[in-house]
Amino acid sequence: MKITRVTATPIHVPLIPELTTKTAHGEHITSPYVIVEVETDTGLVGLGEATVAPRWSGETRTGCLAVIDDLIAPAILGMDPREIAAVWQRIDGVIRFNPFTKAAVEMAIWDLAGKAENAPVYDLLGGKVREQAPIKMVVGAFEVEKAVGLASRFLDWGVRTLKVKVGLDPETDIARFQAVREVAGAEVPIGLDANCGWSAETAPEMLEALSEFDVLFAEQPIPAGDPQALAALRQQTDIPIMADESCFTVADAIQLTRHDAADILAVYPGKHGGLTETRRITEVAREAGIVCAMGSNLELGIATAAMLHLAMADPTIDSEHYPADLIGPLYHQADLITTPLDLGPEVATAPEGPGLGVELDREQLARYREET
Repeated sequence: MKITRVTATPIHVPLIPELTTKTAHGEHITSPYVIVEVETDTGLVGLGEATVAPRWSGETRTGCLAVIDDLIAPAILGMDPREIAAVWQRIDGVIRFNPFTKAAVEMAIWDLAGKAENAPVYDLLGGKVREQAPIKMVVGAFEVEKAVGLASRFLDWGVRTLKVKVGLDPETDIARFQAVREVAGAEVPIGLDANCGWSAETAPEMLEALSEFDVLFAEQPIPAGDPQALAALRQQTDIPIMADESCFTVADAIQLTRHDAADILAVYPGKHGGLTETRRITEVAREAGIVCAMGSNLELGIATAAMLHLAMADPTIDSEHYPADLIGPLYHQADLITTPLDLGPEVATAPEGPGLGVELDREQLARYREET
């Protein structure tokens, strides 16, 4: 089997108006993403999705399309997609960084390999270690009244774990988290995510102030790039520290674990360049004796499917203690797949078909396609 064509299609999918989100990086209202199709001489087609976000990884949709068309596609034409490691080396070798772009093509390769073997991707990853993954819904860093409304909406759905965005204004951060805790009650686990929004000086005071509200974890409380500062913060709090923006690459994971800077590494294929590199990062965490949690960049259906397969197959991704962000399609007006994924309200499960187990909805693709 040989790769004969790689097609990248720009799309623009708005979030549901009542479910837009807000972080220290800004407000997420619409998603200008890219859908990837990798065709073969056997007629099989693999699907991928690039959830590019300039403020997150530095990638734009226009750049993603150029990298795929000009660099990645020519490099992998004629290759056998069942040779996943070789194809990944070729993808990774043509350009530095650009993880979400690389991940879109790489997940399409996994999809093809699974279809060729008539096996789901989780089997290619070694088989399931769990049948389902608990999930959490995210309350954006909005004013207190709106945050409480969102939390109440999610709890009414039957959601059993929440994450509250903070990192904008200390006083409002505390008020927001306290209000969500009050509406959720004592039994609902709630984590927080500052998205780099607190300084190294402010973070200890914030975590001490919030500790009375039973915080499940503190995700990226300070800016990335200083594992020593994160390690120092970890020594000053009993709240488990989760590294997200600090952990893009395998080298990042190694530095974090060497400095004992985190209790949890947030992982997801887009951020790391695909499933292959994500597994390398979970191996680093396992060797260091810590766990991983499945994060998110508010993916649509295809990328969420890839995350689901990984979440079911990797024992180091501890969704039982730190529920996963397998939630992106729930926030969007469309998911670009023909059959919705099984997401929540309490747990998510992986699709069972060959490859990623999802089919591209071409009517949605035509509706949300946007020329750049």
